[in-house]
Amino acid sequence: MTVTDLSVAPQPVSGHGLLAGRIAVITAAAGTGIGSATARRMLDEGADVVVSDWHERRLKQTEEELAAAYPQRRVASAVCDVTSSEQVDELIAAAAKALGRIDILVNNAGLGGETPVVDMTDEQWDRVLDITLNGTFRCTRAALKYFREAGHGGVIVNNASVLGWRAQHGQAHYAAAKAGVMALTRCSAVEAADLGVRINAVAPSIARHPFLDKVSSSELLDRLSAGEAFGRAAEPWEVAATIAMLASDYTSYMTGEVVSVSSQRA
Repeated sequence: MTVTDLSVAPQPVSGHGLLAGRIAVITAAAGTGIGSATARRMLDEGADVVVSDWHERRLKQTEEELAAAYPQRRVASAVCDVTSSEQVDELIAAAAKALGRIDILVNNAGLGGETPVVDMTDEQWDRVLDITLNGTFRCTRAALKYFREAGHGGVIVNNASVLGWRAQHGQAHYAAAKAGVMALTRCSAVEAADLGVRINAVAPSIARHPFLDKVSSSELLDRLSAGEAFGRAAEPWEVAATIAMLASDYTSYMTGEVVSVSSQRA
């Protein structure tokens, strides 16, 4: 019997048309992380996408790369800083105008850091909470207003983290924000049911990519990766595949749920 080596990341699986004909908006989608991987997975599954990010140059580059890789699909972009309610509202309006409608919103924008509480400033705490939790709230609110007016229902998928459940040194602000995203997911899902909208979240443990390696210490990332059951971090596409599943009709009875994308031991 051949034993699969789970310590080696598999190649991305092919699309199965799970999101054919849908329009998806993904925040924080520039670069190499979960957001851009989610945009690719949505395209693989037959959706057209609007990618958004605050970093205009990286966003434009991402849009061009996706459009070249998926010439049969429509790809648009919109610059948005999720700390601004005005820009978030403009993102939803611009996305609906550009591609005709919105069916899926993926709230991926978030900011981390590594600072013990005793040394953390108000500014550090506030910035992480404002982007990670408040940004998810602003985008969810804007999307629900759109879905209420449009009347055709939709799906929202939030990017939380296992740190919403678990403790890690230096991560109090990020963990608090992600726990808030989980609570927001549950409560907003109950309200959104009347609008025909499902809201769920993923909670990844660690998905490693070049940008994360730039902003975090290699020692920390190596230690966290080694602590996973497979002895490795997730590939961003592995998280993105779960996001696509939650956005699809395969999870039509799921709402208010947080799905852990993790190989951590209990």
